[in-house]
Amino acid sequence: MSTCADGSLREACGVVGVYSRDHDAARVAFFGLFALQHRGQESAGIASADGERITNRTAMGLVDQAFHEDDLSGLAGHLAIGHTRYSTTGSNSIRNAQPIESRGPDVEIALAHNGNVINAVELKDELVEWGCSFSSASDSEIVAHLITHAPADSWEGRIAYSMGRLEGAYSLAVLTKDALLGIRDPLGVRPLCIGKLSKGWVIASESSALDHVGARFVREVEPGEAVMVDDRGIRTVYRRETNGRTASCIFEHIYFARPDSILSGKLVYKSRMAMGAELAREHPVDADMVVGVPDSATAAAVGYSQESGIPFSECLVKNRYVGRTFILPDQNLRRLGVRRKLNHMPELIAGKRIVVVDDSIVRGTTTPHVVNLLRKGGAREIHLRVCAPPIMWPCHFGIDIPTRRELLAANNSVDEIRDFVGADSLGYLSHEGLTGATGLDRSAICMACFTGEYPIPVQLEMDKLVLEV
Repeated sequence: MSTCADGSLREACGVVGVYSRDHDAARVAFFGLFALQHRGQESAGIASADGERITNRTAMGLVDQAFHEDDLSGLAGHLAIGHTRYSTTGSNSIRNAQPIESRGPDVEIALAHNGNVINAVELKDELVEWGCSFSSASDSEIVAHLITHAPADSWEGRIAYSMGRLEGAYSLAVLTKDALLGIRDPLGVRPLCIGKLSKGWVIASESSALDHVGARFVREVEPGEAVMVDDRGIRTVYRRETNGRTASCIFEHIYFARPDSILSGKLVYKSRMAMGAELAREHPVDADMVVGVPDSATAAAVGYSQESGIPFSECLVKNRYVGRTFILPDQNLRRLGVRRKLNHMPELIAGKRIVVVDDSIVRGTTTPHVVNLLRKGGAREIHLRVCAPPIMWPCHFGIDIPTRRELLAANNSVDEIRDFVGADSLGYLSHEGLTGATGLDRSAICMACFTGEYPIPVQLEMDKLVLEV
């Protein structure tokens, strides 16, 4: 997982794919990307197809900065894919923006990728020997070239070959001149779902994107499944055997996904409320008020409040129009960025014993500021409750957590962290409490960032992978 410069976790990329006979598919994709903006703010892109050719546009910035009316007018066709990105492999640069195009001997595609391929360097070396050239430093281009240069003459064959070679996490929206593909890795690390339009279909990272474009949620793409949408409708074209073993990312439930999305058949908001309720059972405290760090911890704070009987209050206010602080270059500006994000209401805080519920602590940059804000507002006691266990290990499957030396919990005890952030007490949700709150089987999820137990063997101290062009 990657962190913003304020120390919070940075979201995963968002992908959307559209087949529509009612509207220009690119416009539907545009609004779908709005619903996925929380998953990436560095660049955005849309590729469209009309049965004869693929047209692609990418730009830096947010979705509404990247696209204007003239851009969408030039993206004609009944098929489209879209992508909103933050960098996992490859730097923040227009050359790494997606969708990425690839042309092979017999096929041309545009591809949008959410995830991280951990054997990317090995695959790139092989593809270069095959004669492939690269224009980006992204593992997504490797995935695209692998598909278009696979030694097969059918989509089932190309996908089977590619899945057999790729290691790591990948949820893909793939566009051809006349079809749309949705592909999810055999472990199902990153989410991908299917929705029905009145005259078409949508594939998206989260079900909230379906709601925004008027599509009805049908189901999630299964781990190891590839679906195709064209004039014949939607169908499964390949399914890789998983032996029943999956490893969906638990942080989608804790932080990344929108609270109005459905993951593993459950509304995310309800899962987060259940996390808060379990926190109240595991770490009770006498207090006057429960506060959630907005916005991702709000639902958990409501759950803590309901279970404990302590009133919930919104005494922390988030400025939703502040620019993303991960672009700021040094620690002093990081702290300023955090101050610009949050404000407090002393009239509600003064003299109160407060339970502060947060989603996670990564490097510990944001949390001391939140505690200090409440102290300045006159809080008498501050009891911090975190609805994720201590983050102690990096993630290599699409969301780059810092190296272990940067992770606060990897190098400090709970008491030391409590003192560092300035709280009167600190309680983390247990592993068992987290899985119980989500209703997920422990064997079906990835919790490597808490346990160091990776679903695929990885180089544990591997820094952020950079692929040289």
